[in-house]
Order: sequence, then C-alpha cells, then structure tokens
Amino acid sequence: MSFGEKFVLLPQFPLNVKTMTLDTFPAIAARRMVLSCLLLLLALFPAQSKTVLLETTMGNIRIELYDDTPLHRDNFLKLVDEHYYDSLLFHRVIYGFMIQTGSPDSRHAEPGAPVGYKDKDYTIEAEIRLPQHFHKRGAVAAAREGDRTNPERRSSGGQFYIVWGTTHSTLALQRMNEKLDSLSHGTMSFSEEMTDYYRKYGGSPHLDGQYTVFGEVVEGLDVVDKIQQVYTDDYHRPVDDVRIIRAIVEE
Repeated sequence: MSFGEKFVLLPQFPLNVKTMTLDTFPAIAARRMVLSCLLLLLALFPAQSKTVLLETTMGNIRIELYDDTPLHRDNFLKLVDEHYYDSLLFHRVIYGFMIQTGSPDSRHAEPGAPVGYKDKDYTIEAEIRLPQHFHKRGAVAAAREGDRTNPERRSSGGQFYIVWGTTHSTLALQRMNEKLDSLSHGTMSFSEEMTDYYRKYGGSPHLDGQYTVFGEVVEGLDVVDKIQQVYTDDYHRPVDDVRIIRAIVEE
C-alpha cells in the first residue's frame, strides 16, 4: 500500500474563537502535523510481538507471545528476565500429547526423584481467547489446578506446556465441539479453521476452553517432537533429563 492509499483522521481540538489570535493557527497546524506523523509511524511500524528463546539440552525452541493475553505475556517475560526457567527440567513429558516445564523443584532434582510439585506463590487470571488461540501443535499454554479447586481456571504462575498432540477425525472433533458447547453454555465452539487444522496437523482440542493459550512455537517444533518422544518413567519424567539451559527475551 502506498502512502497515498492510507488516510489518517486527525483528532479535533476544542477552539475558543474569542481568544484566538493569528499566532493560534500555526500552533494548531504544528500539533496536528506531529500527531499525523506519530499515527503514520504507528501504522507503518506496528509493535513487534515479543519472542523468547529456550535453549535446551536437545536444541533451541523459539516462542512468540500473544499480545491479546497481556497478563500471561508480561508474567512470562518477567520470569524469563529473572532467570526463573534457567536450568529447569521438562519434568512431565507425554508422548503424543505435550511437554511441560516450570517447576522449581526440578532444578536440582536427583535422578528418578518425583518432580513437578512446586510453582510460584500466585496464579494468573484466565485469558482464554477462543477461537483465536487454540491447542494446535506448538501452542504454548499455562498449566493450572483442576476445576474442583480452581473453578475460575486461573493459570499457574510459572508452569507451562507446549502442545504436540495428534490428528483427529471429523466425527471426534464434532463430539468434542458438542462437549465444549455444553460446558461453556453455548459461549464457545470450534471454528472451521480450528477443525481443519486439527484434522490436518494435530493438537489437543479437548483442552480448548479450559486452559489459557498465550503463545506458540515459531521455530524448533522439531525439537519439541524429539522431546515428546523421549523415554519416561511412571511419573512421565524423562529418564534422561531434558533441561532448559537458559531462556532469553529477544529484542
């Protein structure tokens, strides 16, 4: 789009005609020119979404955070800046489903020890944005306590998971959509885009409407695939530790 094809409406300023002088008009024109330039710059150069790089012992995973889940985005960025995720394990890995991390008791855990029972001492208000963000392959979502103790579906302060999932048939998706419609009292349902994605590429649609999805993997999905295939014990902890070496906010 050329500059001539984009129009910006300028805000109107209240004028007191009785007190206006000849010097007033250049000042108004200058203010409008500055605002016009600022609006044009915002249109041409929109704010870039934040990305976080996870350097793991099995390769790098780059995550893009969604701007319409600001509570989760800002909390995640804060924890990364505080090095909270550095040296933590992917403590829960389920083949064909997801990989989970963020428990501080995994940082110095002995081999084979049960982990995944610690978290931050706060929770985050749910920001479920369906159908915009769903549990497609590569989705990044917040873990949480179950509905019985957490009916508001508030998110864990630190633990999150990355979806792998599987493909689903049209009939299976129809049944899951009916269940979602019932649980949400008609306020949520699968879009055509979601159904098509789950059929072709996979994910975990049974989690939709239940957990906050706040980002997605934009590079390193092959690394997620490798991690979700590792051998695990009876508690879903990888037998050979898979660790986040460090997490970095990218500018």
